Amino acid sequence: MIRTFVFGDIHGDLEALETVLARLPVLEPTDTLVFVGDYLDRGPKSAQVIERVRGLEKKVKAKVVALRGNHEDAWLRVVDIGWPEYVLPPGNGCLAAMRSFTGGPVPAPEAEPAPEEREMLLSGRFFPKDVVEWIRRLPFWYEDEHAIYVHAGLPRGPDGFYHPSKAPAPAALLWLRDEDFFRNYRGKLVVFGHTATAFLPPELSTYTPEDPMDIWAGPCCVGLDTGAGKGGFLTAIELPAMHVYESR
Repeated sequence: MIRTFVFGDIHGDLEALETVLARLPVLEPTDTLVFVGDYLDRGPKSAQVIERVRGLEKKVKAKVVALRGNHEDAWLRVVDIGWPEYVLPPGNGCLAAMRSFTGGPVPAPEAEPAPEEREMLLSGRFFPKDVVEWIRRLPFWYEDEHAIYVHAGLPRGPDGFYHPSKAPAPAALLWLRDEDFFRNYRGKLVVFGHTATAFLPPELSTYTPEDPMDIWAGPCCVGLDTGAGKGGFLTAIELPAMHVYESR
């Protein structure tokens, strides 16, 4: 059987990533690992998570597909033109990401950058060049026989929801947070992250809806952001079996 294992947002939580990887069955060359993006920010080990994901192809027999998330997309904008409104708010977790690369201490949740850190944070120049180039190469979506995989969701067009290959603004696949998609999309299964499952319509989930932190399995889409790196845990799902692996 051809299996796909899809991982939700990791956000610098290396321990959660290692826990879920260790809980997977033995991987075969016919298997695929898909990561829906957001490897960095908030959690303490963004640099280490990126290193681990980048190195997986040499460590496992399965195919590895790493998608771009909105946090990777945001950092490219920081590097290219600057975006202080993104990097400075403590809630975005950018200082933690920077210190995972520079070796500084893990910041408190509301910590501000030290004066000598501010320029590095605002410019993103702490990123190694190979990491920036890796982020630039991350695709916006992936599709196989089981599902379509995107970071955030599919935008609606005049004739229904776009296939990701037809989206007029590809960035919407990374940033969209639209209840219309969660409630009304019908079509091939879409697996996404980005919007924490606790904020998805609980009455539509067929997977333990009494636990809002669990995966969200709607009529034709599955949400996997269960809060890794921000007080929650990491979730992966195996398709087509719909078997769930968690770090908690």
